[in-house]
Amino acid sequence: MNKLNQLVDWFTDKNKVMIALSGGVDSAVVAYAAFQALGNSAIAVTADYKTLSKEELFSAKQVCSEIGIKQIFLDYSELENEEFVKNDSNRCFHCRMELGQHLIELARKHDVRVIVDGTNLDDLGDYRPGIQALRENGIKSPLVETKFLKSQIRDIAKSVGLSVFDRPSNSCLASRIPWGQRVTAEKLTRIEFGETLVKQLTNLKQVRVRDYDGSAKIEVDKKMISVFDDDIMNQLNQKLKIIGFTSVEIDKEGYKPGKINVIPN
Repeated sequence: MNKLNQLVDWFTDKNKVMIALSGGVDSAVVAYAAFQALGNSAIAVTADYKTLSKEELFSAKQVCSEIGIKQIFLDYSELENEEFVKNDSNRCFHCRMELGQHLIELARKHDVRVIVDGTNLDDLGDYRPGIQALRENGIKSPLVETKFLKSQIRDIAKSVGLSVFDRPSNSCLASRIPWGQRVTAEKLTRIEFGETLVKQLTNLKQVRVRDYDGSAKIEVDKKMISVFDDDIMNQLNQKLKIIGFTSVEIDKEGYKPGKINVIPN
């Protein structure tokens, strides 16, 4: 039995499921398999919260259109949650705990008893307090239970024609703000604008604009740092300072997930 069939089979004894769907490849493949197994008894839910970029929201909509699955949007602001806004090392836990509670409430309204996400085996090796929160809310991870690695997920997404098969992994905009610095709407707006601008000027897909108390530090693959010539840097300095950044620099070490969030000893 191939890996896709394994995943589809995971859903076959479920009457109705709800998939927490972001704009990434992992939850897209889960949604695809659920729809293959259950048809209209599979529902995708995308949380349109304040730390989700417009790019991710568009990707989520596109994926659901490609699959043909029904999509529902959860609209709420995690910026109203002080435990999230204060931005300590448990920020992701508080965010995912709140998301899980919203999903459970929505599931009850639609008579759904099984909620799933896109967590895979590779995710388990990272510091992911958000995964713990989802588990505490009873949310299941079929990719973990069927032992999927990220590379296998991408292969399947490509084979079934999902446009996100090569989409770089992403995380919420709040992850660009170092622990201990409060998450605000102003910071999230300038971070999203900054990343969009960098992508437009460089055609790079994997970009992070870290916000260090108003200083923008841009992270891209180390091999691609050379694309930032004087013209691009001048445009970035001018436009990013207009929206509130006080300084702009390129991180010479290159992109690394979670670089600014160090687990305290």
